[in-house]
Amino acid sequence: MSTSTSISASTTSADALGTPVPVLSFSPVVLSVPGRPVDLQVRVSAPATGTGLAVILLSHGHGPSNNLSSLNGYAPLANFWAAHGFVVVQPTHLTSRTLSHLVADAPGAPDFWRSRAEDMTHVIDRLDVIERTVPQLAGRIDHTKIALAGHSLGGFTAALLLGAGLDDPHTGKVVRLVEPRIKAGVLLAAPGRGGDAFNGPMAEQWPIIGALDFSTMTAPALVVAGDKDDSRYFTDMGPDWHADPYTLAPAPKTLLTLFGAEHGLGGIAGYDAAETTDENPQRVAALARLTAAYLHTQLHPGAPTWQVACRALTTGPAPVGRVESK
Repeated sequence: MSTSTSISASTTSADALGTPVPVLSFSPVVLSVPGRPVDLQVRVSAPATGTGLAVILLSHGHGPSNNLSSLNGYAPLANFWAAHGFVVVQPTHLTSRTLSHLVADAPGAPDFWRSRAEDMTHVIDRLDVIERTVPQLAGRIDHTKIALAGHSLGGFTAALLLGAGLDDPHTGKVVRLVEPRIKAGVLLAAPGRGGDAFNGPMAEQWPIIGALDFSTMTAPALVVAGDKDDSRYFTDMGPDWHADPYTLAPAPKTLLTLFGAEHGLGGIAGYDAAETTDENPQRVAALARLTAAYLHTQLHPGAPTWQVACRALTTGPAPVGRVESK
């Protein structure tokens, strides 16, 4: 059974996320990882106050900019989430253009799909180190409340960690990289199914993108798809392809379809990024609020944050999207 709700960009004073607080951002935190061609560097953004803080790991995409696809990107989301009580950890994956001159010939290039997922596991393994390294953060993290978000290729990474299988086109074997310490996730403009639908000009060059099996992605997740996100270089399915992680995965899942949104979802990868084809600060603000509310409720069972945020955002005359759940 699914439910559907319209979402608008308006808010009320009864916002369940509370009043934002100043944010402390610290980078790079450098983690040495045996076998990785370069050290793992992360940015940590955290609220200036509060304890028992939940963690959001944020996996960047693979866009055309030099720095947005790294620990330096996605400030519109990271800053909002941190201002509302989360510790946001952003690694620079080996796919980042900032590292391409160092890792072009490294094993796993150019997609580094396994390394990207392993980066998140390394971060979780070293949360105590991160907590000690970042000023004013020691003793403030709840290590049992860990969530994950990823945009585009980062959504692919998130799917793996949330339980999706991968049929490795190089070995023919099914790979499982599920991370049970991650309690919930958000997939932002993530790639969809393979098979006959994976028929665009980039499909042969990047076969790994169509290798996911969402039927085993059992962890709770919010899938965000723009209804104008038509990735013809991968598929002729149209924007519905980005809803596949919801459609093809088992419950519990929620789908947020953003009206008028293209692959940048309004500009989440960076403030005032000229490459954003659908720049819309109001859409980004609504998305930041909804994703924060979803993860807060998932990490604090019984909290009405998600329901209250949705209710507050449906009162306006200009809906930015719709929500359905199963």
